[in-house]
Amino acid sequence: MITLLLILLFSVLGVLLGVCTGLIPGLHVNTISVILISTISAVVTILSPLSTYGLPLAFIPLIIACLFVSTSISHSFHNAIPATFLGVPDEDTAVSMLPAHRLLLQGRGYEAVALSAIGSFGAVATCFILLYLVRFLLGEPVMLYTTLREIMVYILIAVSILMITTEKGRIYLPGVSGILPSILGILSAAGLFILSGMYGLIALSLPAYSPFNLPSNTLLPILTGLFGAPTIIVSLLTKPVIPEQTMKPVSIKKPYKTSSVISVLTGTIAGLIVSIIPGVTSSTGTIIAMNTRGRSNDEQTIITLSAVNTAAAFYTITMLFIIQRARSGVAIIVNNLINVEYWSGLLIPENLLYLLIAVLLSGGLSYISTLWLGRVYANRITRLPYHTILTAVLFFIVTLVIVFTGLTGLIIFLVGSCIGLIPVLWGVRRSHCMGVLIIPVILYFL
Repeated sequence: MITLLLILLFSVLGVLLGVCTGLIPGLHVNTISVILISTISAVVTILSPLSTYGLPLAFIPLIIACLFVSTSISHSFHNAIPATFLGVPDEDTAVSMLPAHRLLLQGRGYEAVALSAIGSFGAVATCFILLYLVRFLLGEPVMLYTTLREIMVYILIAVSILMITTEKGRIYLPGVSGILPSILGILSAAGLFILSGMYGLIALSLPAYSPFNLPSNTLLPILTGLFGAPTIIVSLLTKPVIPEQTMKPVSIKKPYKTSSVISVLTGTIAGLIVSIIPGVTSSTGTIIAMNTRGRSNDEQTIITLSAVNTAAAFYTITMLFIIQRARSGVAIIVNNLINVEYWSGLLIPENLLYLLIAVLLSGGLSYISTLWLGRVYANRITRLPYHTILTAVLFFIVTLVIVFTGLTGLIIFLVGSCIGLIPVLWGVRRSHCMGVLIIPVILYFL
């Protein structure tokens, strides 16, 4: 009983940590997870006396793992809030920035957050429904992942081609119409994808050290440079005026229920793909999902992306037990904390069962807190000095980069910011910047 109570308690703590990582621009769940690693020994020391009350010492790492998993799920809900109201998406929410901002400028910022929460919660439910089907397809008896692993490089190349060739482009040429702007859009997307890949090859190979001896990772300056800073800079230059936000309850009306179900389902499947294929992130998974489901409006785009984001967080954990591969920083930590038993039969492995309890609890709590915090932001955003907030956020991101990665990280960040401004100037999707990860992975497999 005490074990289950501690798992529930640490799951709630994980939700609170996910609120912090989700609401603070530039602070990704993987970053705080690396920081929390150094506290594991202290947590073990604190919990050890509870062994006299029936807590097996072997369960302490599992309890800590539940904390990390809950943080990951909570982050996937709450990161929609700054992406909507501050325009500072992380790499997982980069695709949704424009639809969410369009709703914000229409006074529908809370609706954007609520739709995101619906997509995320729908993904949690759908992931549970599809769990056994996924396990039978990827694991025994079908063993589909074994086949996919042999052709992984071709899958990555196909995903890259899909991203580039589906770029419609918004390049405006005076007096020019027809197919030429579309061709230029595709060529621009290809150029941006390759440029980002070259940037990734160089930046990922550079050593970055924190001047304060904190855990360091070049992904922080790379991703905040590509996706965070450019969005703030554009907002500061264009000086958008945020209108008063409407606060009416959001519900999925009958005509849109089918579209929303399709959005959640396609987003969940795309999140599964993200958890399987290395180098493919949620922003890329959203492109796959949107091309699979066909035409959609801003509302459905937000639901789809949020489903991708949360489903990827869910499946990266379950993939540890199904295909024995870690596809995220949190999954790597969990893999090192607990015994990951291969899921071969009908019974769910005990450790996975506890982790799923944490997912279910954090999903429900995160849905409620996202709606509440979204309402708070929507009520106060017009009363706050928006441009001052954006400036402070940009300063915070730069400070974060320097604290965790030093001068090298700052240079990586500045270069990434310049590249991140290109899609704005060229009128193409920002997701092409994910070549920063995809191209290095393709070259690794070759």
